[in-house]
Amino acid sequence: MMKSFKIGSLFGIPIKLDLTFLLVLPLFAYLIGVQLEPVVEILNVTMGAGIDADALTTEWWLPYLVGLIAAIGLFVGVVLHELGHSLTAQRYGFPIDSITLWLLGGIAALTEMPEDWRQEFTIAIAGPIVSVLVGIGSYVVFFFLPETFDGARFVFGYLAILNVFLAVFNMIPAFPMDGGRVLRAFLARNQPYAKATQQAASIGKLFAILMGLFGLIPPFNIILLGLAFFVYIAASSEAQQVTMKAAFQDVTVGDIMTPAGDLHTVEPDTTVSELIQRMFTERHTGYPVIERDAYGERLVGLVTLTDAREIDPVEREAYTVEDVMTTDLKTISPDSDAMTAIDDMRESNIGRLLVVDDEDLVGLISRSDVMTAFDIVQKSGAVNPAGAPRARDQPDLPN
Repeated sequence: MMKSFKIGSLFGIPIKLDLTFLLVLPLFAYLIGVQLEPVVEILNVTMGAGIDADALTTEWWLPYLVGLIAAIGLFVGVVLHELGHSLTAQRYGFPIDSITLWLLGGIAALTEMPEDWRQEFTIAIAGPIVSVLVGIGSYVVFFFLPETFDGARFVFGYLAILNVFLAVFNMIPAFPMDGGRVLRAFLARNQPYAKATQQAASIGKLFAILMGLFGLIPPFNIILLGLAFFVYIAASSEAQQVTMKAAFQDVTVGDIMTPAGDLHTVEPDTTVSELIQRMFTERHTGYPVIERDAYGERLVGLVTLTDAREIDPVEREAYTVEDVMTTDLKTISPDSDAMTAIDDMRESNIGRLLVVDDEDLVGLISRSDVMTAFDIVQKSGAVNPAGAPRARDQPDLPN
């Protein structure tokens, strides 16, 4: 998603709009507007709506206004759908960071996903249930509206059908849709959560491939192709994240970090030219910067290949590490969970964290350390099995 901004809150949960939502809302309004007459015909046939299409097209802009109102109503239904998930999750003690409307609908950001299959099933199914209730509510309003209110009857009839469709569509067994989580909940009843995730993700990928194949049937359906790609990537991401979380259960940063004694460091007065030469020969792309004086050693910064590249080659002898290093240091304690380090690196978009204990540098953890340890755990079931190399013995590859 792109940048989002808060527009309010419901039940203490921040409601945000992603910038992509501002693009898709007018697109939906346009699509509903241009398809108004065929939709009116469907409503008249299936629901006996008795809507006069001519009354909604007396002005060129009127169908698009009706389309905009219907599109806003649709996204209100999406917010209520996500509230269903969120309030149920809160009942189980899982805080909700926010609900965000974006290109493909809405997403409730749970701080942590439940691993109890009953809890996950209840949270996942709550959204579709709310959508069905919203659809029923829209139909009730539609039913009691006077027949002369053509625009309002169109909007509520349209929302009645679309919210029920939203509930059904979300039950497709593929991440990140609700059906994927319902499927995982059932699979996790009698097997480990990570294995259930792998199986649910595989089924989700299969559905994504099928959607993609249907999207390729002429005339090509770009929306279906985009959705298939998104579902495939989301299924892969969910499986990887859960598998990694299971692999690093009870593993701390101290277990997989490169300890201070094995670290390659630089001093603030090292030239950028010398730094790059060391990076080339030692195959490291980041160094803690240590200042040494009569009182001992002190961590003052971190310098990376990206920092060094900002200086033109002809000027690198004139600049020192102190000129280019980062002093706003991202640190973590050695007792922290390995997954916390992974999440911190992902959120800050950085390749390494300095491991600090009581303001003393005790090590460094990089993406290379994490992936090497993950590979070892998957193959052997332990972070440091007998005879297996520890993650810190591996070269710090570019990341």
